Amino acid sequence: MTDSTSRSAAAKADPDSKLVGSDRVLAVLAELARHPDGIGLEDMARAVASPKPTTHRALASLRRAGFAAQDGRGHYVLGDEFLRMAFAHHEARPDHVRVTPVLQALSERYGETTHYAALDRVSVVYRSKIDPPTGSVRLTSTVGGRNPAHCTAVGKVLLAHNLRDEAAVRAWIGNRLLERPTEHTLTTPEELHAAFTRIRAQGYSVDDRENESGVNCIAVLAYLTSPTVPSGAISISGLAYRTPLQSLVDDLPAIRAIVSGQAP
Repeated sequence: MTDSTSRSAAAKADPDSKLVGSDRVLAVLAELARHPDGIGLEDMARAVASPKPTTHRALASLRRAGFAAQDGRGHYVLGDEFLRMAFAHHEARPDHVRVTPVLQALSERYGETTHYAALDRVSVVYRSKIDPPTGSVRLTSTVGGRNPAHCTAVGKVLLAHNLRDEAAVRAWIGNRLLERPTEHTLTTPEELHAAFTRIRAQGYSVDDRENESGVNCIAVLAYLTSPTVPSGAISISGLAYRTPLQSLVDDLPAIRAIVSGQAP
C-alpha cells in the first residue's frame, strides 16, 4: 500500500481526521512535495481524502501564491515561489552557514560524502550535504531527505545523547517494529541501549553497513548554535571498499578538529 493510499484510507476510517480549511491547503502542499514529477487532480484528491472540487480550490489558492504550478500535462508541481523561499531560508540558516565549510573540509580530506543532520522524533533529516570533488560513485541522499534514526550514525549519536537508559530507549521505540534494512541493523531495546552506552563513552557513533549494504559511516555531535546542546550531527559516509570504517575511526582526532574549527 502506498503512502497516499494509506493516508486516504485512514482519513475515511476516522471522521475526525477530515481536512478542512488551511489544514487541507497545507496537506495538498505537503503532498505536492512528494511528487517532483507532478500529480493530477484526481490522484491528489484521493491522496488527501478530499472531494475534487475542494482539492481544486486548495490548489488554486496555492497557485495564486506561487506555491503551486501546472506543467504541460496539466499535473500540479511545487511552484517557483515556494522553491525560492525554501532555498533562501535554507541557505540563510545559521547552522547551514556554519556547517558548510566543515562539510567541505571533511569531504575534501576523505573523498567521501559528508552530511549534517538533525533528529526529528524517529528519523533524521539531512539539512546539508557535500559530495566529494572526485569519485564516480556517490550516495543518493538528499537535503531534506530522511532515514530511520536507529540505523544511521548521525541518528545513533543523537539518540545516545537523548536516551540515557534502557527505559528511555523502550519508551522511544514504543509499539513500533523497527525497520531492519540490512542484517547488521540493531533493532532491539537491549542492542540499542548497549550501543548508545558505548557511543556516549567513546564520543562518536558508526554505521557499519546498518542502513545500506556496502556503506559505512562515522558521526559526531555538532554544536553549531549552542555550546552545550547539540544542534545535530556531522557524518562522513563512505563506500566500504573505498574507505574502510576503521580508517575513519583511526583518524577521529582530525575529524574532531575539523568539526570544532580547530584544524590548522
